[in-house]
Amino acid sequence: MAVNGMGVFVWDLASGVMRYDDVGLSVMGIRPQEWDGRLATLGERMVEADLPVIEARVDRALRERTSFSLYFRVRLRDGVLRWTHVQGNVIADGAGRAVRVMGVIRDASQELWAVDQTEEVRRAKSDHRRQAAVVGHLSDVLASALTVQDVAGAITSPQLLHQLGADSIALGLVENGQVVPGGSSGLPEPWVRNVHLGRFTERLPLSEVVRTREPVFITSREEFAERYPSLRVFLEQVPDATAAAYLPLIAQGSPVGAIGLSYNGKSYFTREERTLLTAACSTIAQSLQRALLYNKEQQLATGLQEVMLPGPMPHIGGLDLATRYRPAHTSGEIGGDWYDAIALPDGRIIAAVGDVQGHDVTAAAVMGQLRIALRAYADEGHPLATIMARTSAFLAELDTDRFATCVLTLLDPRTGVTVTVRAGHPEPAVRRPDGSVAWLDAPGGMPLGLAGTGLPAYPESEATLEPGSTLLLCTDGLFETRTADIDQGRAQLLDALRSGPEHPDPLAEHLLNTMGPYTRQEDDVALLLLRRAAGEPMTGPRFTASISRTDPDTLHAVRRRLRTALHEWSLGPLGDTAELLACELATNALLHTEGNATLTARPVGDGRRTLRLTVSDTSSASPQRRAAAEQSASGRGLLLVEELAEAWGVTPRGNGKSIWCEIPLPPGGTRYSRHAPQ
Repeated sequence: MAVNGMGVFVWDLASGVMRYDDVGLSVMGIRPQEWDGRLATLGERMVEADLPVIEARVDRALRERTSFSLYFRVRLRDGVLRWTHVQGNVIADGAGRAVRVMGVIRDASQELWAVDQTEEVRRAKSDHRRQAAVVGHLSDVLASALTVQDVAGAITSPQLLHQLGADSIALGLVENGQVVPGGSSGLPEPWVRNVHLGRFTERLPLSEVVRTREPVFITSREEFAERYPSLRVFLEQVPDATAAAYLPLIAQGSPVGAIGLSYNGKSYFTREERTLLTAACSTIAQSLQRALLYNKEQQLATGLQEVMLPGPMPHIGGLDLATRYRPAHTSGEIGGDWYDAIALPDGRIIAAVGDVQGHDVTAAAVMGQLRIALRAYADEGHPLATIMARTSAFLAELDTDRFATCVLTLLDPRTGVTVTVRAGHPEPAVRRPDGSVAWLDAPGGMPLGLAGTGLPAYPESEATLEPGSTLLLCTDGLFETRTADIDQGRAQLLDALRSGPEHPDPLAEHLLNTMGPYTRQEDDVALLLLRRAAGEPMTGPRFTASISRTDPDTLHAVRRRLRTALHEWSLGPLGDTAELLACELATNALLHTEGNATLTARPVGDGRRTLRLTVSDTSSASPQRRAAAEQSASGRGLLLVEELAEAWGVTPRGNGKSIWCEIPLPPGGTRYSRHAPQ
């Protein structure tokens, strides 16, 4: 054999070690001192496009305990391709288990490239070219497939059907012990539903190949009806089909799905066709498994991101609000983009949008901490510049080596006055009632976490939002792409804002759908839209009065004005209780603080049937509930509040605190009047 250029090999299946004699190694272009007995080393010499066919042919021989014969190419040290021919025989032990493969290998270049080729060799080359073309096409179209939908679209395309010579294809996915739809082409929907989908235990084609992990080839309608008698009635839905192939999709030893192919006018499957379909399914299975893993990772990342984001946005009179978060299309990782809206007790709202550096769990964790810290500083009543500065110092103290960008906008829906502070973040954009759009002129400061020691300075910029205007806060993922200048993306976003619908919710979808193709969703996107209601907003009446600790008469005057306001609001039945609680809260503020107090009263709730009283002072100390002696003339203020009010609480402010309580109108009371003293 050596004289005739034929080498010998022995493959031990238990250890996976492959042994070649010197002639065999020479045919493969491997020097004896280089050979380590590993199949991976052997595969490095072979042409990658030939590997699926080789693996399918050898796997079949191992399953059936038979021999195999095949041609493939190896790349020699100088880059020249050599055709080789290998014949192997599977050896089984006494129990019928395959234990080794023995065979011969030879140089087949002259045989395949000779001018006077035999018909068998020409057919082998044709089959090989077809197999390589199909596998190559699959590899090309599946290379960019990320999701299960991408894979399903690739394998149900007309191009692949044409290359396989099939007339229809159906993809089934394994899920919770059953085969569920993945996609189809060329088949009526009832046929797909009744023939291809079902539990593993049912006698259905795809369920059978998933359960047995063996392909099924059917070459007549009679054979189909005999094999699946319960499906005989559905044959009339595919009157032209004469043959079918059902193959499992196995990845890393586990079924991930199955495909079914039908053929019109076909009556048999050659060995090469069966090998081709098996090799194609191997490629499909690997891509499908990767897509399933990607889908799970993306769902997990998106779900985690949504949990980290705030819940329902607050309802503010005179404002319409919409938010959106969309993860990057090119990554299943979690990001650090966020949005938030914080309703203040005085009816104003703080809108926030930010972006933490990175796309990982750390970015998400930092995002959650920043959002909570920012909300806490806002609840304390600090100005926007102070909120931003303290949040920056908080991030620096976390020592995460991450920075973040952020934009805050404080909006009063009654007046339209907006105050904006930026920390390395894009400024808000506005669409005015006349349809004009622009970026707000808002100077910015350093990104959060980069200030070093001390509190950084963040300038505040003020503007007025007209009734009917819309304000957009967003992260740069909405308009920035690596392939175009950022100014081009900013201009395109303004065009999308100008052409979108008026209401924030459909406008948010319009912006995402318009800008998505431009940016190709290379980065996460978070956006928040605020629209000030057109016309005079229905904000409800409000009563505000200052109480001086040096002038006792002001408290009596405030009581009279409060009773008058309640009568104007048709809340007269609350007069006695409201006066009592207002005096208790105001007196406590005057006695236990060093400054004056401010009383605010306004109807709130559904139909404005509840009165909210708020007393603000300049002390940060919270009131203490205490038990008063029977003969004591004081100390019962908070007890009265607890007894007579439906709810009460203390809200820290940047320069003090506010104590509030709510008193509901008794059943049968009338609604408030819109006309009230201010």
